[in-house]
Amino acid sequence: MLSEPNLLRRYATLAAKGLDEMIAPDGKVRPHYAPLMAKLGTMPGAELARRFASSRQYLSEAGVFHQVYGEGSEQSHDWPLGHPALLIDRGEWAELSAGLVQRAGFLEALLADLYGERRVVASGVLPGILVGRNPEFLRPLADQARLGAPLLSFIAVDLGRGPDGRWWVLGDRTQAPSGAGFALENRVATSKAFPDVSRALNVERLAGFFRRFREMLFALGGPERARIGLLTPGPHNETYYEHAYLARYLGLLLLEGGDLVVHGDRAEVRTVDGFQPIRVLWRRLDADFCDPLELFGGSRIGTPGLARAVRSGALTLVNALGSGILETPALLAFQKPLAQALIGEDLKLPTIATWWCGQEKIRRFVEENAARLQLGPAFPGAPHFPVMGETATRPGAGDQTVPASTREGVTLVGQEIAALSTTPVWGQKGLEPRPVTLRAFLMRDEEGWHVMPGGFARVADSRDARVISMQRGGGSIDVWISSETAAKPVTLLGPKGDRFSRRLPGALPARAADNLFWLGRYAERGEVAARLLRLHAGRAGEGWSEGELETRIATILEDYGVEIDGGHPERGLLALARQAADTASRIRERFSPDAWRTLKDIVALILDAIAEKDGDVVGLTSAILTHHSGFAGLAHENMYRFTGWRFMQCGRALERGQATAATVSALLSEEPPAGALEALLTFTDSSVTYRRRYSVDLSEETVVDLAVLDPLNPRSLAFQVNTLAEVTSALPGVHLGETPDLLFRRLARLKVRLQTADAVEVDSAFLDRIVGDLALISDLLTQRYLLSSPRAAAEWSGGPE
Repeated sequence: MLSEPNLLRRYATLAAKGLDEMIAPDGKVRPHYAPLMAKLGTMPGAELARRFASSRQYLSEAGVFHQVYGEGSEQSHDWPLGHPALLIDRGEWAELSAGLVQRAGFLEALLADLYGERRVVASGVLPGILVGRNPEFLRPLADQARLGAPLLSFIAVDLGRGPDGRWWVLGDRTQAPSGAGFALENRVATSKAFPDVSRALNVERLAGFFRRFREMLFALGGPERARIGLLTPGPHNETYYEHAYLARYLGLLLLEGGDLVVHGDRAEVRTVDGFQPIRVLWRRLDADFCDPLELFGGSRIGTPGLARAVRSGALTLVNALGSGILETPALLAFQKPLAQALIGEDLKLPTIATWWCGQEKIRRFVEENAARLQLGPAFPGAPHFPVMGETATRPGAGDQTVPASTREGVTLVGQEIAALSTTPVWGQKGLEPRPVTLRAFLMRDEEGWHVMPGGFARVADSRDARVISMQRGGGSIDVWISSETAAKPVTLLGPKGDRFSRRLPGALPARAADNLFWLGRYAERGEVAARLLRLHAGRAGEGWSEGELETRIATILEDYGVEIDGGHPERGLLALARQAADTASRIRERFSPDAWRTLKDIVALILDAIAEKDGDVVGLTSAILTHHSGFAGLAHENMYRFTGWRFMQCGRALERGQATAATVSALLSEEPPAGALEALLTFTDSSVTYRRRYSVDLSEETVVDLAVLDPLNPRSLAFQVNTLAEVTSALPGVHLGETPDLLFRRLARLKVRLQTADAVEVDSAFLDRIVGDLALISDLLTQRYLLSSPRAAAEWSGGPE
């Protein structure tokens, strides 16, 4: 155990005097940190390790991650949460909150003017070129503020503490601010580690802020409380986990641009039950990608006509398209006159010193002082500044690059190099001072602007402030604001005792249904390949020489991309496992983290086997099948029986049915090779069942009866078709008594064919036709539910009946 005095003595020698969140200039612990340090100082090392482990365990079980990009690739990294939290004195927070609310009002007024009267430009307060040449000024929406609706509803402000002890604004985030969902996860994880400490400090809760924000969103939807969506760029975005988490937490539809369509002036969601109107979108997609018709024509993740729906007033976006103009770095150079012109007072929060190089005098100043400034783009969308708080690489005296670059001064700003305060973060040798920045969040409703009582703090991975970036190794910590009284429990649920009504969820977006359908197919495909490979490897391990049966199994495996002859069949299994895991990552909000983690574990299992080169294929495939059974069990036992579960079951049944039919056909066609009947029972996991069901020796008819026609065998072909018939009958748009369309007619005929068939009729032609029928049923299901409206299936013949 490291006692409190020793803990503090070591840390105080490392911390920068006057620039540390915990240590005051006189070297003493600031009063609001004292209770925390007293608690940490009494904890043995083993106790701290246990607490940190409980936090990591929660993050792992919840599946919290962020994407890291580099050299054309992306990787999912575990969430880098540090301890302890950043503590901010309640009196200081009250003062900071007042400045943030004032700033939010200023930004709101500025945006309304830029997309309305543009008086700040007409009066010369703001150079017109900063609007006219700004890529974030969207001309198709140039007058949107004249409608009178607020253009800002949720913003973030990046802050750093300067040498004078005051918080300084480093930048505004109004386009699609990220971090709020991660702040929530930080709070849950930190509370797992230090529940007693957070209670003792009366740490304010975050749920009230999000409840107010959700109520605001639904109020925008109108009295009928129309469905609200969160518009995401998709799973390749670095903060996609946050999008999925917030959509689930707030009860919103998680939508991509392809989920939406604009008919006339109305935006609608493409669901498995047809097109459904939507009134409000919380936008997490950059504005220029939202509409390829009127904004960026190269966007493949937007919705054609979205800008038209916004102009008509039929669709409200939070925040408005074009709000990213407030992130323009050059605007920081004009804060004082803009504030006086728009709100009639100076801003309470100072901004980091910024000089726009579009004026000759300022340009010369920046050139002369280039060695102590950092240069960056004047407009958003260009290559970014060094990350928040990063110390820029400054040229030497003989380097003419910086002065030459300022000749195009309109596009450049010079900015003061931020000297950031440090905060204690637990490292390998105890508490270490790390540079820190704070992202504060605000939301607006009819009562005005409200500040989240906390925020998202980022810390460097060393004392060097140049890496306060999640992409470059930085970490994150929770932010605690203490209260004088115990924090009241706040949740997004209704008050205790309120009556409730059990409601079905809204229609399932077609994209989500498509991913669930293919998740079922890919998971089953990986399981089938593992079964076949184990069968092949098992026979080789038992001393069977390569014969006709092994050749046939190898041929089937080739259809799954698993090559036996090359000596590396694990690589084919890896590709299949990644297909399932990648598809699951697109819809993680729709099933349990345990199920998703099981699929990721299969990938890790195969990668380990490839790295170790142990060649134990039977052991590997057995482990894979165990994990697949775990995934199937979790999906079956834990997933609510909504429409999404049904589509996943359809995918599994179709894939298993086709695999069973194709495998039986391949192994028993023409003259079945020796061992084919035993191999087929092993593949369908029916050996034990066979001995109980049939009192005769193995015969082709009895094996075919069990593997193909037995409706009680969960591995049989008939069972898959019956499952399809049962599950599809509960899909949207199916009504008893109506004339069935081609999908259901095909399925009914296939079901009858298997019910009335005799084992002696089941030959390769019979099975190959069933494979074709199942492929057509898959196409019809896709056409009816996954590609367009249900009506389209009736208009598509799907080939001759």
